[in-house]
Amino acid sequence: MLEHQVAMLGAPQSQAPVATTVINIRSDTAVPDHIVWSLFNTIFMNWCCLGFVAFAYSVKSRDRKMVGDITGAQSYASTAKCLNIWALVLGVFLTIGSIVVLVFVFVAVYSMALEIMRNRGY
Repeated sequence: MLEHQVAMLGAPQSQAPVATTVINIRSDTAVPDHIVWSLFNTIFMNWCCLGFVAFAYSVKSRDRKMVGDITGAQSYASTAKCLNIWALVLGVFLTIGSIVVLVFVFVAVYSMALEIMRNRGY
């Protein structure tokens, strides 16, 4: 009698196949493609064409994301981000440097013109 009770408490004695259900939950990982930033750098900060190259990588990242290749999209987005940072930094420095050089040239030309006018007696 004790053996019968133990058998009842054990695993089910049925030979029916066990059905399993697998649920695949796709996590929609938001991969930023930096396309707006790249477009800004292409239009306004395109020193050494870095903005244009960043824009090309942003478009590639968006294309990879559309076909479901998240790893490829992240790789292209990372490259676009790096190029955008360099384009922005280089663009800001070169723009400020160009303005400073123009101011120095203008001051030098103006002082030279004043000196010539003083020497000629105007």
